Amino acid sequence: MVVGNVIGTGVFLKARVMTCNVDTPGMVIAVWVIAGVMSLLGALTYAELATIFPRAGGEYVFIRQAYGRLWGFLYGWTRFFVATTGAIAALATGLAIFLNALSGGAVEALRLTLPGVGSIGGIALVAVAAVWAVTLVNCADISTGGRVASVLTAMKLVLVAGVGIGAFLLADGSWSNYALSGAGGTCEGVDAAARGGMAGIGAAMMAALWGYNGWNEVTFVAGEIKDPGRALPLAIIGGILTVAALYVTVNAGYFYVLPPVAIASVSAASPVATVVATEFLGPAATSLMSGLLAVSVMTALQIVALVGARIPYAMAQDGVFFRSLARLSPRTRVPVRALMAQAVWASVLVLSGSFDTLTDYTIFAVLIFMGLGTSSVFIFRRRLPDVERPYRTWGYPVVPLLFLLTAGWLVLNTLQTSPRQAFSGLGLVALGVPFYWWWTRRDG
Repeated sequence: MVVGNVIGTGVFLKARVMTCNVDTPGMVIAVWVIAGVMSLLGALTYAELATIFPRAGGEYVFIRQAYGRLWGFLYGWTRFFVATTGAIAALATGLAIFLNALSGGAVEALRLTLPGVGSIGGIALVAVAAVWAVTLVNCADISTGGRVASVLTAMKLVLVAGVGIGAFLLADGSWSNYALSGAGGTCEGVDAAARGGMAGIGAAMMAALWGYNGWNEVTFVAGEIKDPGRALPLAIIGGILTVAALYVTVNAGYFYVLPPVAIASVSAASPVATVVATEFLGPAATSLMSGLLAVSVMTALQIVALVGARIPYAMAQDGVFFRSLARLSPRTRVPVRALMAQAVWASVLVLSGSFDTLTDYTIFAVLIFMGLGTSSVFIFRRRLPDVERPYRTWGYPVVPLLFLLTAGWLVLNTLQTSPRQAFSGLGLVALGVPFYWWWTRRDG
């Protein structure tokens, strides 16, 4: 689940932007390594938290227990209405786009007209169908969803590793590319303020962290994992190390095949991985990479939908969300109603086309919540000194402190370089406050 959830499209798409941000191959790879280390620092901390509170909702439970119901609700609000469902909508739409490329435009040619709604294009139709397909799979018992995730993830690992290794073995590349700069690239759509210097490094870090995003989400299903005290630390830490090794290998392969100025000049509409694969596979690379991206996105979509529904379920159990979502299926013991509610809202976001804007705004807020989740380890060490801890954070207190310092720097950097997105994200979080008051007053 960790590997399948984390590896989505970032490793295929972000090399171009990151090259524009920091100019050189060495810096791009260094940022991937640093972001991986930062994620590992967070993972080492979350592994302890997950063994203290092996309950559905994971991160939501940590924040609620440490800071109170309001902060827990605001986290869950942001996740359900924007971050998780927005990610599901974005992944489903990406899947439809890649399937359209594979089918030679057949998906885009589809069209459905509904009374009172109007005409719906093929991309949106297939995206909504994908949302509901993975939701129905996830309505089965958790072991079935886990087996599907395992098969898709194994396929993804083979394909992603194949791109990186194939670049070195099959392409006519050059090690001299690593000594070159991408400063002369066209860098389509990359803000000049995010090129070079600390601002560029900060922007590249945010791009890399998006590529690692999702390692914490396996904690959402902690309550359904056998022997969580042993399994969760191994899953989170092992997953991050696996992903980091793949990311470094693939990006090293990109720069072996193409000089950085060529990578920086790739069209914003074209994955760097496709351009690189074309160098050693020829025209067949386009279809192959579209298929690879489709498999990668499908895996992430299924796992995000699987784990994401546990947050509204946990909120409903706490009486701060729709009560009906707190029920488990008597047959499969999974929160089917929460899965359905999540699919409905994700479908609305697909049809509205607003998910890209919403997810751009919430990356900043999610980083703040991740900081709150990490800092809770200090609170629980003081408040619950005698509670059983099957796993204790390696390097405590330095490890969580380093994560918090890095996250704090990224928050400040984002406020300086992208204030509109930062404050919009905070505004979306603040919108949850009146709803919290309404739910808690109704509960009382």
